[in-house]
Amino acid sequence: MINFENNPLIQKTVQFSLDIIEFCELLEEKRKFVIAKQLLRSGTSIGAKCI
Repeated sequence: MINFENNPLIQKTVQFSLDIIEFCELLEEKRKFVIAKQLLRSGTSIGAKCI
């Protein structure tokens, strides 16, 4: 079983995804929906590929 708490790769990918989500929210406030949607999908997919 993978130890998520002590794995720096997992921690960094989770933090990256959270940062991407926050940035996409800012883009949506500026009505940049298309780029925000694409960035959200591509930026958060890294976590699925690491586990």
